[in-house]
Amino acid sequence: MRAGIVIVGHGPAAHRLVQLLRRYGYRGRIGVLGAEHRPAYQRSLLGEVLGGRLRPPALTLPAVAEGADVRDGVTVTGVDRRRALVHTDDGGSHPYDTLVLATGARPHLPDLPGLRAPDGAPADGVTALRTLDDCLRIASAPGTGPTGAGKGGTQGPGVVVLGAGVLGVETAVDLRGAGHDVTLVHPAPHPMENRLDAPAGLLLTERLERLGVRMLPGRTPLAYRSGTLLLEDGGQVPARHLVVCAGAVPETSLARGCGLAVRTGVVVDAELRTSDPRVRAIGDCAEYQGTAGGSVLTAWEQADVLARLLTGGRARFRGARSAVRLRARGIDLAVLGGPDAPGEGHCADEVVTLMDRTRGRYARLVLREGRVHGAVLLGLPRAIAAVAQLYDQDLPAPSDRLSLLLGTPPADDRGGPAEDDVVCFCGGVTRAEVRRSWRDGARDLAAVAAATRATTGCGGCARDVLALGGGARSGAVEPVDGGPRRLAGLLGEGGA
Repeated sequence: MRAGIVIVGHGPAAHRLVQLLRRYGYRGRIGVLGAEHRPAYQRSLLGEVLGGRLRPPALTLPAVAEGADVRDGVTVTGVDRRRALVHTDDGGSHPYDTLVLATGARPHLPDLPGLRAPDGAPADGVTALRTLDDCLRIASAPGTGPTGAGKGGTQGPGVVVLGAGVLGVETAVDLRGAGHDVTLVHPAPHPMENRLDAPAGLLLTERLERLGVRMLPGRTPLAYRSGTLLLEDGGQVPARHLVVCAGAVPETSLARGCGLAVRTGVVVDAELRTSDPRVRAIGDCAEYQGTAGGSVLTAWEQADVLARLLTGGRARFRGARSAVRLRARGIDLAVLGGPDAPGEGHCADEVVTLMDRTRGRYARLVLREGRVHGAVLLGLPRAIAAVAQLYDQDLPAPSDRLSLLLGTPPADDRGGPAEDDVVCFCGGVTRAEVRRSWRDGARDLAAVAAATRATTGCGGCARDVLALGGGARSGAVEPVDGGPRRLAGLLGEGGA
């Protein structure tokens, strides 16, 4: 078997790397070894499946570039770096010139009595949400059909979501939207406490409660027994199914096993090299300058840098700017900058705050030298678009701060979104362009994508695109081949 580039993992990061390698002219052998028994799919849209809005096949990414040898359902058992061989559980050995680790991350399962079966896997009735199979497991678990509580009724225990980070909040909203009774349990005083300050956290809690999610913040879990989550304060929460959203851990066992440098993730430099220059790492498993994992934005940038380097180009990964947008229907929330950016900040920072509790709107904008250094924006969709573009392009903020936070140009009294507003940030596609494509005959997401490139970045605009067109006959989303901008990171933290 010819050597070449061998990629371990077949998630969004690996998928994009293969596409870019071919685009930039690589003609050698590319081997892809994926452990999941399915082709690569868009992980950031799992909530659409969980909420019943998309069928699983709609998340499948298009086939990778012609000539790549893709093998799904194959587990890598070890790497022989001396002989440059990758060994798999089917008895195969794959030679490489360059090995790329894109092994992603695994869900973190807290060390609580009752959460694990004797073999270490989640116990019956418990799912640590990370993959499409996890979504299907929740949907098929006994007693997890919609309860009808949306009409005011309650039929026994509901679904309990443990952990109110980004994924936990999204999961709770998706399950509630599908008709489940949902309780969200979180040990911190408010959801997303590592990203939101207290006022924003309070408003988010209130918004979730209005959407029908039962909120139990500040409640520490003690154990899980016989379909009941026990709390340290003596409380008991019945659960037909317990969905654990307690973060993710970079998957580094393969790297550790072959002697590569590992801290939280697989340590890489600006050229994505590990401690062995013939082995690179990208996506959620890679750690650069002390930061491991990240959003799909990070993975895209790393894939682009590595593809250029492996085809003779010059590039360096400098780290991605932190930008997160909550993917939850009925909630417009974006956080720009690291966890400390929306806080007190540097002594020279200008901090602008807007609080409208009645309408559930909040903004905290941190400006440094007149530019957006960090922001929390809740209930202000137009401000999210405007501030995100300033942050992404590192442009000076306008002097009229209030108009910026309200998401309107100075002296603009428009009541609704304008046709020139961007709906797909990855491709810079406006509302008008999407509407025009529908008028010209595009009647599903795939057709709109072909005409405008909307949804071809991270896929997070799919709901908005469908709404503009008045619905669709197909949920086919192909969020792959758009040349994504840094701003795409706003649209989610799908693992890579």
